[in-house]
Amino acid sequence: MRLLPVLLLLILAACQRAPADTTDAGTVAENRDFSLDELQRRTFGYFWERAHPETYQVPDRWPTDRFSSIAATGFGLTSYIVGAERGYVTRAEAAERTRNTLEKLWTLPQGPEMSGVAGHKGLFYHFLNNDDALRYGDVELSTIDTGLLMAGVLSVMSYFDGDGEDERRIRELADQLYRRVEWDWSLNEKGRMSMGWRPDRGFIPAEWNGYNEAMILVILGLGSPTHPLPDDAWERWTEGYDWQEFQGYEHLNFTPLFGHQYSHMYVDFRGIQDDYMREQDSDYFENSRKGTLSNRAYCVDNPENFAGYGPNQWGLTACDGPGGLDTIVDGVPREFYSYRARGASADHIIDDGTIAPTAAGGSVPFAPEESIAALEHMWTTQYDSLVGPYGFRDAFNPTYTYGEGNENGWYDVDYLGIDQGPILIQIENHRSELIWEVMKKNPYVRRGLERAGFTGGWMEE
Repeated sequence: MRLLPVLLLLILAACQRAPADTTDAGTVAENRDFSLDELQRRTFGYFWERAHPETYQVPDRWPTDRFSSIAATGFGLTSYIVGAERGYVTRAEAAERTRNTLEKLWTLPQGPEMSGVAGHKGLFYHFLNNDDALRYGDVELSTIDTGLLMAGVLSVMSYFDGDGEDERRIRELADQLYRRVEWDWSLNEKGRMSMGWRPDRGFIPAEWNGYNEAMILVILGLGSPTHPLPDDAWERWTEGYDWQEFQGYEHLNFTPLFGHQYSHMYVDFRGIQDDYMREQDSDYFENSRKGTLSNRAYCVDNPENFAGYGPNQWGLTACDGPGGLDTIVDGVPREFYSYRARGASADHIIDDGTIAPTAAGGSVPFAPEESIAALEHMWTTQYDSLVGPYGFRDAFNPTYTYGEGNENGWYDVDYLGIDQGPILIQIENHRSELIWEVMKKNPYVRRGLERAGFTGGWMEE
């Protein structure tokens, strides 16, 4: 059952083509030096430049561009905050883009039909068409992706607090979008949220249970004033917890690192505890620190002897991969995956030699020295193959040397929105705590944390 939270992400690894230049390609070509600001600036460009010019939805990936991702759109909304604070765009420009995005989300049709809608009961489908922002193919109405979208929605609700027309409208639309979501509709007979729903098949049997990326989803469901989860929702969630040791670190394990990152993009868990963490004399931030360091320790040990692993080149999480080949490498059978939730934990190991920069980028607040060193190393040693106008491309595999163009290893040509977001947002949280501080002001987030039983730290201030 611990594999289930990542199953919905294992969708549609698409054909690829060479990336195009952006409006600042000249600057990109000239500046090869690594810095956190340069990495953030380029990563921000993915959301700012690649969002659809009419629907404002953020593509799931680029240059392969087949549909948008509602989770990536949520990360995009939050990225506009970072861009405004860092001066990549003006606050007025960020507010205008944000308002347009929210207006589109609010007016997209909802309903139980098989097609012609973008969502149902306030939730949204996982992927939306590029041209009309309606349901893509047969994808599910996704609870977690709606949760990540709404986290972005609430971040702009709390950030844009000015009296101007755009900022007032942002707050109004964000409040309406969040209040419309019927979180309780997705509950099963065990009091847990289903992972998704399809109009012709009903709810997906897989449920959100135990430590994974959906912590923010349950918190937002508990915080709703209109369709809240019941009082015992957090208790039902934590029933699936399993505290184990891995690579010398005792913690709540989750195999791919994104599960340790997504909720922390929006909630500062330092020093606040629920009942479970009080019993462990820990908190979820410390837990993600141990999850990060254990993932790194596994890569340093490199038990499968993959090429390129080391103290400054590590990071296993959900990402693209070379895929499509079972072969023998140095006398050892190898299976290479395409898009998959790679990782290492006490639960299981999923490792084919593919490293994703977002693993280190999204972990910067937890282990800044180790994570920044890895980002700088990958940037400086593999710039021409791995870095482009929007920062790090999604993944690479030095062991995979099969086929034309892969003589020095396989390098992705795509950027993925859900992997770009953690890099930009978590680096900002490390540098300024911006998104954490913004979300502390949001009454819905605070209510969700209080109903989940969190106390201490900043919640007592």
